Amino acid sequence: GPGFPCRSPQNYGWTEKALDKGYQILFLDQRGTGLSSTVTEQTLARHGGPMAQATYLRHFRADSIVEDCEAIRRNLTSEQPQEKQKWSIIGQSFGGFCCLNYLSTHPEGLREAFILGGLAPIMVEQPDPVYQNLYHKVAERNRSYYAKYPEDIQRVKNIIHYLQTEKVKLPSGGTLSIARFRQLGINFGFHGGIDTVHEIILRLDSNLEYYGYFTRPTLSGFESTQGFDDNPLYALMHEAIYLQGHHASNWSADRVMKDHPVFMNLSTSNDEPIYFTGEMIYPSMFRDYTQLRNLAPTADILAQTTDWPPLYNPDRLAHTNDVPVYASIYVDDMYVAYDLARATAARVLKCKTFITNAMYHDAIGAAGKSEEVFRQLFALREDVLD
Repeated sequence: GPGFPCRSPQNYGWTEKALDKGYQILFLDQRGTGLSSTVTEQTLARHGGPMAQATYLRHFRADSIVEDCEAIRRNLTSEQPQEKQKWSIIGQSFGGFCCLNYLSTHPEGLREAFILGGLAPIMVEQPDPVYQNLYHKVAERNRSYYAKYPEDIQRVKNIIHYLQTEKVKLPSGGTLSIARFRQLGINFGFHGGIDTVHEIILRLDSNLEYYGYFTRPTLSGFESTQGFDDNPLYALMHEAIYLQGHHASNWSADRVMKDHPVFMNLSTSNDEPIYFTGEMIYPSMFRDYTQLRNLAPTADILAQTTDWPPLYNPDRLAHTNDVPVYASIYVDDMYVAYDLARATAARVLKCKTFITNAMYHDAIGAAGKSEEVFRQLFALREDVLD
C-alpha cells in the first residue's frame, strides 16, 4: 500500500485461527479505499484542481489513518469497562507502518500489536535509502527468475524489441510501454510471482511468434497483474509514506534507479538479461495508466512537497513503549527492506520478532504459509523469556 481495501473475512486464511484464539475481528478499510471514501480520479476531481487534490491527499498517510482507527475504537468501547477499552491491532505491509504510528501516538488504546512484513524504517525521513536497499533485492529476484527460466532472457528481449518500434494500446486504453512492461517485476516478491511473470512472458512471446502482435486475452492477462488504475492512491502516495520533516521525494525511485546500472540495460542485441523493476513508482506511470493520466500534475506537486509531519516517535518507541509487539520479518522481502526492518525491531521496546527466509512478503495470504506465520507469532506472544 497504501491504497488497498480489506477483503471479506472468509478470504483470509488466518481468520479462523484468530477466532479460535478468542479474538473478535474488525476489518477496517483505510481512508481512501473500499467503503472509506475511495480515492479515484473522479472523486479527487470533486476537490478541485491539482493543488487542492494534493493538499487533500496529504491527509491519507499513516498518521491520519491511525486517527480514524482511534476514533472508531473510542466509539466502540466507550461503554465498556476500562480494562476492555484497549484493542489488539494487526497490520500487513503498509498496515505495519500504521501500527508503528499507532504505537507512537496512541499507545493508550492498544493491548498488543501484530506486524507482518511491515516494520517501517522509522529512522528514515525520505525514501532514497529505502530504494537504494530495495533495488539490490529486486536485482536478486531478477537473477532468481532468469535462473529458473533462462529461456525467458531471449523472450523478454523479443518483447522489448517489439515495444521499441510499436505503440501497444491495452484493453483499458492504457499504454504498454517498455517501462510498464518491466513493472511486471513487482510480482517477483510474492509466493508464485516468478511463475506468474513467466506465464505472461510466454504468452506475449508466443503471440509475437504466431501472429506478430499481442492478442486481447494476453493483454488483459497482463493488465490483471497491475492494480494502479483501480488503486491510484497507491501510485500517488507510495513515496510519501516515508516522508518526515522538510524533505521532498522528488520521484525517488526514478532517481535512485540510475545508481543501479543493471536496471539501465535495455539492449536487445547482447546476452545480458533485461531486468524488471519492482514496487517503485515512476513519472511514466502517469502517462501509461489510463486512470493516472489526469492525476500527473497532482503527483508532481506531491513529489515536490516538503514539510511533512513526523510519523513516528522514536524516543517513545525505544524507551517507554509498554505495548507488546509481535512482528514477522522476511529475509527475502522485496517491498520492506530486511536490514531496515531489523533496525526498527531493535529500536522498539517489547518487540519480539519471527525472522525467516522461507517465506515472502505475502505469506499472510499465501496457501500453506498463513497458518504458519500466525503459529509463530502466537508462539512469541505466549512465550516467556524471563
